[in-house]
Amino acid sequence: MTDVTPSQHTIAGTVLTMPVRVRTAHQHTAMFAVDADAAQRMIDYSGLRVCRFGRGRRRAMVVLMLMRYEDTDLGQYYEYGTNVMVNPPDDPDAGGMKALQSAGAFVHHLPVDQPFTLEAGRTIWGYPKVMADFVVRGADSPASVRGGRTFGFDVTIDGKFVLAMDFAPGLPIPGALAARPQVHSTYSCLDGVVRETPGRMVLSGVRYRPGGVHLRLGEHPYAAELASLGLPRRALVSSSAANVDMTFSDARIVGER
Repeated sequence: MTDVTPSQHTIAGTVLTMPVRVRTAHQHTAMFAVDADAAQRMIDYSGLRVCRFGRGRRRAMVVLMLMRYEDTDLGQYYEYGTNVMVNPPDDPDAGGMKALQSAGAFVHHLPVDQPFTLEAGRTIWGYPKVMADFVVRGADSPASVRGGRTFGFDVTIDGKFVLAMDFAPGLPIPGALAARPQVHSTYSCLDGVVRETPGRMVLSGVRYRPGGVHLRLGEHPYAAELASLGLPRRALVSSSAANVDMTFSDARIVGER
């Protein structure tokens, strides 16, 4: 058997050996069903196709999320993401609820608050990371998440308010259901290069509730894009995880624009 040497990347003088590991992170997400045509227009630059579902396949799923990375190979940082669920490039016309369950997440917005993860994200995976400022309301520690306390955050880029989200406490999900390993792909398009990044995650301390989030949009262009989807409107579901353990492998190029 031939040994395969793990790939390495040097970022700001630090050598990262793949896969990159996240050992401790806290997560808050909200899922919104939006107009599929509007979502497609927003990500047309990628060449990917949104995963359509619902009557006439007129809806698409958009996931807004905040991650607080605590113990990772990339350091500690906050990260906000706008993710649109898309079909894999080799099956662009898939659709329906079954296809949605296996769809990948196209990362459209990804502000962060630390320069190291910004450089690593853009260089290794082609993620559209930009620098931002975060204001957090309420603790997002594992104990607070497990305790079901209200949590909120604001994102500002270059002095312009992007959005604010406030999460109501959710109901705990049995650990046996939430802790199943999830294998997923994320997609990105940076400088015309479309990449797919495989990942694996295990969640613990998970809470869900219907709705459960209040979204306010600001004056930044990112906010205008979200408004074009019909947001804010009531989320289908919101969730939190007291911890997310995950790995990210090398990206592979799946297209060029």
